[in-house]
Amino acid sequence: MIIWLASYPKSGNTWVRSFLSAYYYSDDGKFNFKLLNNIKQFPSRDFFNKKILSVEDASDNWLIAQSRIKSKGEVCFLKTHNVFGAYKGKNFTTSEFTLGAIYIVRDPRNVITSLMNHYSLNENEALSMINSVYRNLRDENNPEDYSNYSFISSWANNFRSWKLSKSIETLIIKYEDLENNRFRTFKKIINFTNKLMKLNNKIDFEKLKISIESTNFDILKKKEELEGFEEAIFSKKVGRTKTFFNLGSENNYKKLIKPQTSKTLKKLFKKEMKELGYI
Repeated sequence: MIIWLASYPKSGNTWVRSFLSAYYYSDDGKFNFKLLNNIKQFPSRDFFNKKILSVEDASDNWLIAQSRIKSKGEVCFLKTHNVFGAYKGKNFTTSEFTLGAIYIVRDPRNVITSLMNHYSLNENEALSMINSVYRNLRDENNPEDYSNYSFISSWANNFRSWKLSKSIETLIIKYEDLENNRFRTFKKIINFTNKLMKLNNKIDFEKLKISIESTNFDILKKKEELEGFEEAIFSKKVGRTKTFFNLGSENNYKKLIKPQTSKTLKKLFKKEMKELGYI
């Protein structure tokens, strides 16, 4: 059965994934990049036993791949940016294969600055992306491969699809709480996942503390500088691999985007931003 780590891109998913891999898959809570192999991204070619050659082929095989995961009889954490819903009548996931989900959400004004760096976009391109209800992601360097095709839609649609999912239990985590209330928020995540997995053992607070410390953004950034990070993407536009762990707490939209772009985002996502306390 699957526990999803879901989010719109550049919202802190890899941070939470790093923390969970350190807490659940290490002996001492100390993080290293190899631990991320325990929490793979879905969809990806790792989960399909055939070539995926189209969007329809991808959506046809989502649940087939998840049924194979379930048949192993183990709990599996998976990262995704896909919306919770259906593509042309084909469900992304169902309660048959899902224990629950953690959804990480971030102020879209700071998401857009990260999108600009990660995907080598200008401000208008990033604004178009974050508001596109038809937006999808796939490997631009392998145009014939649809195995990692993800339908992400807009920032608002992505958030609402998981928040309003009635068939699975979903914990909403704000990126800002990961930054400002680190211990309490990561403890909340472990309590939630232990409950889903029906683990009766209490939280190992020493391991929790080490897992939080060893996945601090500055440490992750330094690790990427020293060791590289295989999930960083190569940008054809700029001809180099972009830094994955880029700004962290220095990502301040007030300094990085035009005031008009901020106003546009507030207008586009007013309902969701009010609900989340961003405005």
